[in-house]
Amino acid sequence: MIYVASPYSSSDPAVREARYRAVCRQVAEMLRCGIQAFSPVCHSHPLVEYGVPGDWAFWRDYDLKFLAMCDEVWVLMLDGWKTSTGVQAEIAMAMALGKRVVFVEPNGRITDQTPAGAGVVNSGGACDVTG
Repeated sequence: MIYVASPYSSSDPAVREARYRAVCRQVAEMLRCGIQAFSPVCHSHPLVEYGVPGDWAFWRDYDLKFLAMCDEVWVLMLDGWKTSTGVQAEIAMAMALGKRVVFVEPNGRITDQTPAGAGVVNSGGACDVTG
């Protein structure tokens, strides 16, 4: 199972919505390709409409439990990923647990950043997991 990390929080509701839609497109494509994936943003964003907070402080423990159960972490490098407290914590936890971390750029390039080093991962096949 792949945990898909992506930035979410913003004071601008339009930015949150755009980030939500972008990660949903990514996860949908992964699922269509037969890649089992979980995104906390895909799951959690709709719950905000029902009064659940949308910030990292609220979701931290919940998200990190899912991350611990997953085999790898893919980081969708949407604008804001480098400064996202949540994404940076997810990367740090994945590295601490020895999980493979893959960075997916908006242009479709996939970069592998494993604890042992760095390289490029070929997404392979006819399926475009970059959405």
